[in-house]
Amino acid sequence: MSLYASLLLFSFIVPISLSFDKRLQFYRKWPTLLPAISMIAILYIIADVVLTNMGVWGFNERYHSGVTFLKLPIEEWLFFFVIPYASIFLHESLVLYFPKLKIDEAVARRTTLLLIFFFTALFVMNIGRTYTAYISMKMILVLLWTFFDKKRVIASFYVTFMVILIPFLIVNSILTGSFIDGEVVWYNNAENLGLRLFTIPVEDIAYAFSMILFSLLLRNLFIHSRLNLK
Repeated sequence: MSLYASLLLFSFIVPISLSFDKRLQFYRKWPTLLPAISMIAILYIIADVVLTNMGVWGFNERYHSGVTFLKLPIEEWLFFFVIPYASIFLHESLVLYFPKLKIDEAVARRTTLLLIFFFTALFVMNIGRTYTAYISMKMILVLLWTFFDKKRVIASFYVTFMVILIPFLIVNSILTGSFIDGEVVWYNNAENLGLRLFTIPVEDIAYAFSMILFSLLLRNLFIHSRLNLK
C-alpha cells in the first residue's frame, strides 16, 4: 500500500468504525451528508485537475499507487471524500458531546465579515499567484454562504475547526514532506505566498476550511429542503 493510501486509511478507519456508535448514530446523517460531500468533491476535483495541469502542484510517484486518471493519482481522488467525511464526523461528535462549544452568533458574524475583507484583499494583492487567488475566492464564497445558513453552523465550526486542524496538520505535514524523504505532494512556490506551517503551505489551511464548510453548508441545505417537502 502506498504512503498516500495509508494516510487516507488511517484518517478514515476510526470515523467509519464509530459511525454506528449508538449515541452518535452518524450513519443516519448519510442521506444528506454523502451527496453533499460528493458534490463538493466533484467541484474540488475539477479545480485540482486544472491546477495540476497548470503546474501549481503535482504528485511524487514514489509515494502513490501509480494509478492515475486525468493526471491525479487515485489517492488524490479519494482524498476529497475521505478527509471531509472524517472531518465532519469529528465536527458532529464535538457538537454532540460539547453542545456549548461555539462562539456567540454576533461574534461569528463579525469574524466572518473580517475574514471576507481579509481574503478579498488577499485575492486582489495576489491575483498573479494562482493557488493564493484560487483559495481566497473559495473562502470568500463559502463565508458569504454562511449568512444564508439557517442552522448557523459557522458559530460552532469556528471552534471545531481548531480541533479538526490537529489531525489535518499531522496528515498534511507528511503529505508535504515532513518525516519523509521528499514529499507526496509538491507545490510551485511561485503560485502561493511561500509561507509554510512546518512543511504545509498556509493556503492549505484555508483549503481544508472551505472544503469542509462547503460540505456542511450543502448538507444543511439538503436537510432544510427535505423538511420543507414533508
